[in-house]
Amino acid sequence: MLPMTSQEISQLVNNYIGVSDDGYLGDFTYRTHGEFYPLYCDLDIYPDTMPGTTRSRFLDIVRSSTPQDQAKIVRGILKKYPSDTNHTLRTPEQHAKLLACAMRLEGGSAVSSPQTLFSSEVVCRAIADAETLLMSRGATSGVDRVHTAIHGYMKHICDKNRFMYKSEPSILAFFTIIREQHEAFKSICVRADDVTKICRALGTIMDVLNPIRNKASVAHPNENLLEEAEAMLVINVTRSIIHYLDAKLSK
Repeated sequence: MLPMTSQEISQLVNNYIGVSDDGYLGDFTYRTHGEFYPLYCDLDIYPDTMPGTTRSRFLDIVRSSTPQDQAKIVRGILKKYPSDTNHTLRTPEQHAKLLACAMRLEGGSAVSSPQTLFSSEVVCRAIADAETLLMSRGATSGVDRVHTAIHGYMKHICDKNRFMYKSEPSILAFFTIIREQHEAFKSICVRADDVTKICRALGTIMDVLNPIRNKASVAHPNENLLEEAEAMLVINVTRSIIHYLDAKLSK
């Protein structure tokens, strides 16, 4: 995994933590900077013997750290300085960007947002909304929109091909209809039995997308929401399914 870029480091330091006029890092003192790494990052880093201001010490530590330790430092900063809509720098948008950076450093970067060949206007709008919410407010806020995207995407395919279905079918029902009736699935592919097992496993995943959306997303006023890691898992799996269908049906 590639380490943080200069732009990402600058975003963390200048656009989120903030730098004082005399070159110090946010409200860090030498003491609190030294306490930061073991308390917030679970890292044995002690900058007391390093020269320079808190800002220069922080930059030296970040630049010399592994991607995994950089992710811990980014998450430590987000824990120490939560997002605040009233703060000039620490906005939810900046928080979401840094969270995405931490996930990339950990090897959990997002599956790319699909540019589908078989989409209605509603689907395109839902995909765009999910992308915006993911970047501005985090993965949890994007779960509802990716659910709408995949549901609308499969419905559009069925309607376009005049496949018959009962009223209000689930995502899994649409997926089953497409695999059973679309010409793209008539030919036998390499390792067909294994691919079928994968599709059945995807069916199990799709079967729980609806209750997740209804009970653990911002689609409704739910008290208990998915955490970022699990929300990103839902988004990545959903995107992967759309990518697969789009590639399959485009042949």
